[in-house]
Amino acid sequence: MPIPGNLLTTAMAVMPHTDVDLALDAAMSLDIPFWPQLPRRNYYEDMYVQAAEHFPGIVLDVENRKLSFSMDRFMEEAEDVMVRFDDPSVFDVSEDYSAVYHRFLEMDLADRPAVRGQLEGPVSFGFNVADENDRPILFDDSVRPFMFEFMARRVNVQLQRLKEKNENAFMYVDEPGLQFLFSAMSGYGDMQAKADMEMFFSLIDRPRGVHLCGNPDWDFLLNLDIEILSLDVYTNAEVFGSYAPAIKRFLERGGVLSWGLVPTNVEPFEKESADSLENLLESFWSGLYARGVDREQLLAQSLLSPATCCLINPDIEKTVEKGFATVKNLSEKLRHKYGLP
Repeated sequence: MPIPGNLLTTAMAVMPHTDVDLALDAAMSLDIPFWPQLPRRNYYEDMYVQAAEHFPGIVLDVENRKLSFSMDRFMEEAEDVMVRFDDPSVFDVSEDYSAVYHRFLEMDLADRPAVRGQLEGPVSFGFNVADENDRPILFDDSVRPFMFEFMARRVNVQLQRLKEKNENAFMYVDEPGLQFLFSAMSGYGDMQAKADMEMFFSLIDRPRGVHLCGNPDWDFLLNLDIEILSLDVYTNAEVFGSYAPAIKRFLERGGVLSWGLVPTNVEPFEKESADSLENLLESFWSGLYARGVDREQLLAQSLLSPATCCLINPDIEKTVEKGFATVKNLSEKLRHKYGLP
């Protein structure tokens, strides 16, 4: 299994740090490190802006931290980008858009059980980037197919670079917008959305998965052809637990679940303890075992992580780093308890 389990640790990529070294130290403190995204450092490190690099039609206003789209520019620039579709530099993250990514690639990562990268997914990107008429580009039939293929190539280029550093590299497609995907207000048809997502993942090299902190159509995600699903179980345990049959099928076909357990916002973090979080998770797992999920399989195909990213704490990065340490401590305690390697 290229993606390890056994309750090893990883985390989501968006972090509140402005110091590259401190951010990398935090990321490297976990079993499966990743390259952090640091939007507080500068606007280029925003996850949507990083995904937008070289995308035709993008209008980037760094000073006012605004990302938008021009259809006129798209028509002018799309052909040039398509001519260069076989050029990896068009789809990679440049140093201007992430100093952290390139520092990460300079590190010795071969001895880690795996490493991970990430890219904002096409649904969330398409929901959040709007044209001159304030219409999300996800709804534009002339832009959407190009966007899905463009983002798939971005994922593949990054994954290839990470695999050169560690053969067990994998990718998260960050999709917070999926919680709105099937709502009546989304303006994006249910059948079209499912077909687009299935097509998108068919274009992406393995191993690949989805990360989100919201509450989407879990049945759809658990049946999507992905190797890993990362979620906020701290907030969504009750709803997610109702999908036990789909969770069981996901695990039986080899899927890995990354349980986002430790809150990183100051208030919920301070009201919890390692014991209370352990009890929450094991109580949730017990409910799954009672509905037919195999305990040994679940443990072997699980990771632990923080529950969410957080950029708004008054102490900036301190609680986030405490959250990372708590994840690590819980992992060590549970792996010892269950005799995991």
